[in-house]
This record gives sequence, C-alpha cells and structure tokens, in this order.
Amino acid sequence: MSVYNRVFVIVLDSLGVGAMPDSEKFGDVGVDTFGHILDRTGTLDIPNLTKLGMLNLHPVQKMKWVEKSLGRYTRLKEASNGKDTMTGHWEMMGIKTEKPFKTFTEHGFPKELIAELEKRCGKKVIGNKSASGTEIIEELGEEEIATGAMIVYTSADSVMQICGNEETFDLQNLYRCCKIAREITLKDEWKVGRVIARPYVGKKKGEFKRTSNRHDYALKPTNDTALNALKNAGLDVISIGKINDIFCGEGITEAYRSKSSVHGMEQTIEICEKDFKGLCFVNLVDFDALWGHRRNPEGYGREIEKFDKNLGVLLEKLKDDDLLIITADHGNDPTYKGTDHTREYVPFIAYSKKMKSGGQIQEEDTFAVIGATIVNNFGVKMPENTIGHSILKELS
Repeated sequence: MSVYNRVFVIVLDSLGVGAMPDSEKFGDVGVDTFGHILDRTGTLDIPNLTKLGMLNLHPVQKMKWVEKSLGRYTRLKEASNGKDTMTGHWEMMGIKTEKPFKTFTEHGFPKELIAELEKRCGKKVIGNKSASGTEIIEELGEEEIATGAMIVYTSADSVMQICGNEETFDLQNLYRCCKIAREITLKDEWKVGRVIARPYVGKKKGEFKRTSNRHDYALKPTNDTALNALKNAGLDVISIGKINDIFCGEGITEAYRSKSSVHGMEQTIEICEKDFKGLCFVNLVDFDALWGHRRNPEGYGREIEKFDKNLGVLLEKLKDDDLLIITADHGNDPTYKGTDHTREYVPFIAYSKKMKSGGQIQEEDTFAVIGATIVNNFGVKMPENTIGHSILKELS
C-alpha cells in the first residue's frame, strides 16, 4: 500500500538557498539566491511558504518565521558536477552527472560547427556569441528579418539558442533548424546540454517580444530514471512546463506546456482536481529565465509572491493522501556578477495533510532523495546505476 496516492513535485527553477561548500570551484563566492532577494526587497508576502517552513530553513531578520511549521524542511546538496537545469533535474530522478556539459561562453561556437549548421539549414548564422536573449534580439532582429539569417547565441549554460521571428522565419522552420542543430551538437567536441528554440514577434527595435512557443531539445538522459520506473509500473507521470523537454519524454505519460510560471501553477491546480495515481512533476521557469539571468532581484521577489498566492490555492485542494514537495534545481543569485547559474543548496519542503507533524529533517547530500522517495512510496525499485535513497519515513 502506498503512503501517498499522488505526489506533486514543484521545481522553483533556480531558487537556491545558499552557497554549497564547493561553490568557489564553480566561480561562485558568497552566493545566496533566496537570501539576497530578501536582503534587496526587505520583505516578501509569502504566508504559505512561511507556514510550510521556508523561513525556518532560511531565517532573515525582517521576516517572522513560524515556531511549528506545517511542512518538513531541509536543504539538499547537489552531488553532480554542475549547476544547470539538466544536471539538477536528472539528479532529482537518480542520475549523477560526473562530466559537465560543454560550454562555449568565451568565443562562441567553432566555425566548423557554424558552417555545418548553415549548410544544412540553408541560412546564414549571425550572432554566435554569449548574450542575453532579449538583448541579442534587439541587436540583430532587424537584420535577421531583412536578410533571412538566423540568430544563434549561447550563454554561461551549456546551450545553443536559435532565435526566429514567427512571422518571417516561420515557427516550424525554426523547430526544423533546432532539430538539425541538436543532431550536429551530439558530437562529443560540440555536445551541449540543450538546443533551445527562441521565437519572437515584432518588426523593429523596441517592439520585439519573445513568445511562449519556446522549445527545448535536450540530450536524452544517460540512464533510466525514477520516471521510467514509475511509468513501467503503470503509474501516471504527468509533466508540466519544460520537464518533458528536459527528459526528452522519457518516463512521461502526459505532458503540458506552460506559457508562464503562473500558468504552470494554474495547470497544476487543474491536475490536482483530476483523478490520477503517481507523480505530477512541475517546472516553473520564470524565476530563472525572467529574473535570475537578468539579475533582477525585485522581479524575482514578485515572482515568488505570485507563486505563493497560487500555492495557497493548491494547498486547499490537496487530498488527504497527497504529498507536495517544493524544491529547486540550482541557484541563480540575481545580485551576483555575470548572468550564470550559481552553485547552491536547494530547499526541500514536503507537506501532506496526513503528516503527523512538521519540522526540520536531516540535510541530504543529493537531490536524488526526491526520486528515490517517490518510487519507494509506490513500492517500485529505482533503475540500476542510479543514486539516491528514500526518506519516506521522515515524511509520514
């Protein structure tokens, strides 16, 4: 018998809670996404996160935390060698990534790669540098529209991003070019974690705006994960947001794309009202994409408040035998230098109406306790060559 009939895992993309012991090796000194947002904003209106234990996990002087939290809370270390989306999510479900993915931040992509991309796509590449997505569209959007070229850029992450104007490039053609780029970048010397289609609309500078038709073409997971184990056992594995892209559909039974993080929570609330047995796995990307990378702590804080409001709705709708887990995949301190992710602990907050009590639990050395706990709950075994151990007893 399962302790919980349904498990909801919500990833607040990039909401780290302080530097890990090895963060300096990753170029991150004194980073603290949540703490520095609170330092900059003073306070946040987050009553639901507060009662679940978020401020107990990360106390600040200007906000009151609760003596007895409703949720169980702790911090998780990342065991993998990285601080990006894929290593974080894959580790949650049991994969330890030893070798980090390739980055091309300093000089852009090699000329041989670009030449092959141009030849196979039939388009000239412009850009080819590390840049902010919104800034490079402002810089090169008019040229792309006028010449029929395509904007290619990267960042501090292991990504190749391709921009296309939905009216002049055509969305399906953009996706076609991204699929070609994904195939090309499977070579070891060019292997990036993700190729991302970045469509936008508008006709001139000042009018350009990215749309919600983003699509991620990730590497296939290097091993079966907890998601495969759940699906193979006949359980539902429902993804919301970019989860399906991150895992290339592996282990997913039903997928929903989100227009925003607010929309993602609305979708989660809708799923909560349906009958299913298994896992609902949610990524809320706006924390990272809109505010962390753009180094905007005030915007990040407002996004947390929006989440908290919908969290209150979700908490009311949870059934007695539901389990909610709130976590993150890495940090992205909006007060730190550069625009890269930051190597941080992530929060682990678990809540169910059937829990006997809340409070702090032991800190863990890997995100993989999440997947291992979920499969243990449903009486399923983790796949071979995965990491993680169950902490189900701590959550009952």
